[in-house]
Amino acid sequence: MAFAAARYGIPAAVVVPHGNSVTKNAAMRALGAELIERGHDFQAALEASAEIATDRGWHMVPSFHELLVHGVASYSLELLRAVPDLDVLYVPIGLGSGICGALAARDALSLRTRIVGVVAAAAPAVARSLEAGHVVSEEVTTRIADGMACRTPNQEALDTIKKGLDHVVEVTDDEIERAIAALFSDTHNVVEGAGAAALAAALKERDRLRGRNVAVVLSGANIDPGPFARVIRDAGSGMRDPGCGIRIR
Repeated sequence: MAFAAARYGIPAAVVVPHGNSVTKNAAMRALGAELIERGHDFQAALEASAEIATDRGWHMVPSFHELLVHGVASYSLELLRAVPDLDVLYVPIGLGSGICGALAARDALSLRTRIVGVVAAAAPAVARSLEAGHVVSEEVTTRIADGMACRTPNQEALDTIKKGLDHVVEVTDDEIERAIAALFSDTHNVVEGAGAAALAAALKERDRLRGRNVAVVLSGANIDPGPFARVIRDAGSGMRDPGCGIRIR
């Protein structure tokens, strides 16, 4: 958003919670955004952003929107075209644009790929909402999966997700951190907590996946050096080989 706004000479402000990723904040400022810190979590920042937009008379860009889903769906479309015989796809869920895009791409291509949603056990609002059939707010306590730190889900996203989702897997922060370490050890990819959650879920269900073509979405690399160094250090000290034998197709 900051990049696009700068190209058109439009002022843009991004509202983040206190304690947000230091490197992500720096990147947004470098791209020209005014960075505003409000609230203790992303829901609080969202609510603050609506107030700021009203006060300034600015356009409020929604965190979930059909057009955003169209854009995010492009990565799932590329993947499913490249691997049309994919049996299972694990997708992390934050507010829902990524998994809604995956479901749309799967259906547009008339594939039978089962799509599994992944949430952090320490940010379970989406899972609880799908179980209840309506929006349920849950406090967020995750230390590593800030990209999945949804306290209050979006009803439109939930309606789309529940129509096409196979099931949901909840992964702990410890499982996510082991997946971060495994990805670095086996593939030399640096992945943030939300990005590693899909692999954590696949590893959790590895027994049911034997003999199947499985893909996981690595949704980003926004992890600060300090937390990343801690994860790699702890994984290295806790096991002889922090990897999990990932094979790339």
